[in-house]
Amino acid sequence: MGEAQVGRTDAELLAAHVAGDPQAFGELFGRHRDRLWGVALRTMGTPEDAADGLQDGMVAAFRRAASYRGEAQVTTWLHRVVVNACLDRLRAAKVRRAEALPDDLEEYGGRGSLATSTRSEAEVDPADLSVAAEQRRQVLAALQQLPEEQRAALVLVDMEGYPVADVARMLDCAVGTVKSRCSRGRSRLAVLLSDLVPPARGPAHPPPRNPPPPGAVPPANPTRGPPA
Repeated sequence: MGEAQVGRTDAELLAAHVAGDPQAFGELFGRHRDRLWGVALRTMGTPEDAADGLQDGMVAAFRRAASYRGEAQVTTWLHRVVVNACLDRLRAAKVRRAEALPDDLEEYGGRGSLATSTRSEAEVDPADLSVAAEQRRQVLAALQQLPEEQRAALVLVDMEGYPVADVARMLDCAVGTVKSRCSRGRSRLAVLLSDLVPPARGPAHPPPRNPPPPGAVPPANPTRGPPA
């Protein structure tokens, strides 16, 4: 890479790609590869389907780069293209399955999400790692039982940490629609993942009250990195 390419912003790389720079798009993709893979994996459910969805998204972004107008950050635009490519695949195939998740999801620890562990491997109890891995499997499996639109909203808002307004732009819908999809998805996941919630401690016969609203989806980190 030449000195002129060092330190270029996402927008500059995308503009350079449109202008004919053969290296710019590859550099841009490499910069955001892990997070885009994490979104594709959680949306599609299996590494094979995620690879196809990510490839479709990157081909679309490569070809449509000239359509980027700068209304949102480049990374937001890339996520939108990838998520929509994944959703298109799911809708076309009418995917309604609950496949077992791969055994090596933990192999690529720390990739594909904003949330990362602050503890080193030496500080983590192996038993804790085993429990966390099983919880991640349950969360990812439960996600596959949600409608595609709810799943995409939850992945972007609760797992990737994007603001609702940005997700609304990615999914090309109203802010209220994103909030509604997240709310319905969380309610469904609260049922599917009830075994992960520890029983409440308190009086033997607590007074009746309305149940608390469902919280955010537990992060499913770490995710597997994209195929080399």
